Amino acid sequence: QVQLVESGGGTVQPGDSLRLSCTTSRRAFSSWTMAWFRQAPGKDREFVAALSWYGGAIQSADAAKGRFTISRDNAARTLYLQMDSLTSEDTAVYHCAARGPMSVSDSPAEYEWWGQGTQVTVSS
Repeated sequence: QVQLVESGGGTVQPGDSLRLSCTTSRRAFSSWTMAWFRQAPGKDREFVAALSWYGGAIQSADAAKGRFTISRDNAARTLYLQMDSLTSEDTAVYHCAARGPMSVSDSPAEYEWWGQGTQVTVSS
């Protein structure tokens, strides 16, 4: 069973930054295409950003462009999401997701493994 564990969430003020992490113990991490999704109360799960298994392809949602940066450290088996200039609209539970060595995708249905999520709250 694949286990993905997110961390780094918290409560911050508008304009602040956070860096989320997603780790796994599986060596196969380096061959997975990874993504971040988020879900706010009462809303559908929303795509944030995705990064290919080889790191050469990145896809970001419009809401993330210019503010969020997705990256990975294969040696550490960790996916990151650097979030800057946070607003109240970014308040949600953030989940990381993984799929095999395939292209990036913004569809939750394309991802096979999911973490439990980490809460991000942006409030003044």
